[in-house]
Amino acid sequence: MNERTTGVQGDGSAGRARFRPWPLVLLAAFALALYLLGLTDYLSFEALRRERALLLAWVERYPVLSACSFVLLYTVTTALSLPGAAVLTLAGGFLFGVVAGAIYATIGATAGAVLVFLIARSALGEPLRARAGPWLTRMREGFNRNCLSYLLVLRLVPIFPFWLVNLVPAMLGMRLSTYTLGTVLGIIPGCIVYTSVGAGLGAVFDAGGEPDLALVLQPSILLPLLGLALLSLAPVLYRHLRRRGAAP
Repeated sequence: MNERTTGVQGDGSAGRARFRPWPLVLLAAFALALYLLGLTDYLSFEALRRERALLLAWVERYPVLSACSFVLLYTVTTALSLPGAAVLTLAGGFLFGVVAGAIYATIGATAGAVLVFLIARSALGEPLRARAGPWLTRMREGFNRNCLSYLLVLRLVPIFPFWLVNLVPAMLGMRLSTYTLGTVLGIIPGCIVYTSVGAGLGAVFDAGGEPDLALVLQPSILLPLLGLALLSLAPVLYRHLRRRGAAP
């Protein structure tokens, strides 16, 4: 099975693999600076409630600039693994509507995830693969055979930390194109759910309440997501059954 069909890059030369920590160091330093400056406090529901009138006026007056700013903020938040992605997705629905909000959130989340993927692959991927032990080697071989299906499962099931799902494919050698496709397809359902809730935040604000940020764990939402995850495993099951049928 070649590199193109598996969606996974080859190992290359282990001797050329070098540990390059500076991208991760810069990323961590930037995230720490934002935290110490208190800028992460603005990624909260209270900040959205407090500034909602100003934000709505800004979106109405500068729709294109507002959309670009939202995507950029979402990209930075995802790349730095800052808390607040759920609030940002709600804000996308509140400010732009369900469809546009889901599109902008998907673009921002994907761009941020791709940045993390590229940084992790540059800083950690090759050195780890060059020094991989038996456990990581077996894990990589199994992952490589159905990498897109497995990534979709990791993205769809809301129990896996988003930052961890960004790192693992890079360390296992997934191709960027496969990673990007799996990320887009895997986060669209969650973005639609949260922007749909965000579109109704006006009534929540008027009532003085707060949205349930754990709503994806409710059975009415979690079960369809799990169903999509199982559907993503259909190619894996098909290949397994075909191999068993071909066995003497």
